[in-house]
Amino acid sequence: MLTFVENCFSPRTAAFFDLDKTVIAKSSTLTFSKSFYQGGLINRRAVLRTAYVQFVFLAGGADHDQMERMRAYLSALCKGWNVQQVKELVAETLHDLIDPIIYDEAATLIEEHHAAGRDVVIVSTSGAEVVEPIGELLGADRVVATRMVVGDDGCFTGEVEYYAYGPTKAEAVRSLAASEGYDLARCYAYSDSFTDVPMLEAVGHPHAVNPDRALRREAAARDWPVLVFDRPVRLKQRLPVFSMPPRPALVAAAAVGAAAVTAGLVWYASRRRTSAVTP
Repeated sequence: MLTFVENCFSPRTAAFFDLDKTVIAKSSTLTFSKSFYQGGLINRRAVLRTAYVQFVFLAGGADHDQMERMRAYLSALCKGWNVQQVKELVAETLHDLIDPIIYDEAATLIEEHHAAGRDVVIVSTSGAEVVEPIGELLGADRVVATRMVVGDDGCFTGEVEYYAYGPTKAEAVRSLAASEGYDLARCYAYSDSFTDVPMLEAVGHPHAVNPDRALRREAAARDWPVLVFDRPVRLKQRLPVFSMPPRPALVAAAAVGAAAVTAGLVWYASRRRTSAVTP
């Protein structure tokens, strides 16, 4: 149970949540593949491929190499999509697709953190056009998400402006702490993936949620709490708690340079070597 009383003279605090398989039971981006097909953005073959990728993601999580392949695939897939059309399709189907797959346990934690006076921040590798509306639905205070480059014609170019993944998530958390006055030693973070270890390390209260095998080993080695979320629930079933207007979800993003990407790859390689020698 969380502490519900924050000293009004204490530094601000926040709870940082990964989204996919932490707050919702599936990949947020891949969940909208049928909507994108019906909107004419993708063909039937792409629908079948995204269904397969979703299955792999749910069955065993995704390691660094799989995440990189998924990023490359989705970047190529969305090249030429009209951004406004994407936003409209997401808005039209948001409640039907996302409501049923929100974990009851995650929704409860969000309520408890807000009751304790903490900001709630969604930090997701999925695209901002998908994550921002979900953040608003959940009542998140801020959102950090991957951002694609948009051309002068209002369409995605297929290039990534900011990739919210691995070490860059931790950088975003620290940047928000500096700008918002969060005391990271008193902040919380939740994720299912080993690739989010840098974000979990950045706070004083890290939690592994439905962890993949690598994160489960890391959590055991560091004595991090392990949570199991397995009860998806529609938000409307949680009324009146979620009957209030959602808080605006703000995007915190910065350009990622080659140095940051290189640092992330070096970090991952070192983690793999450490994991390989750990019994």
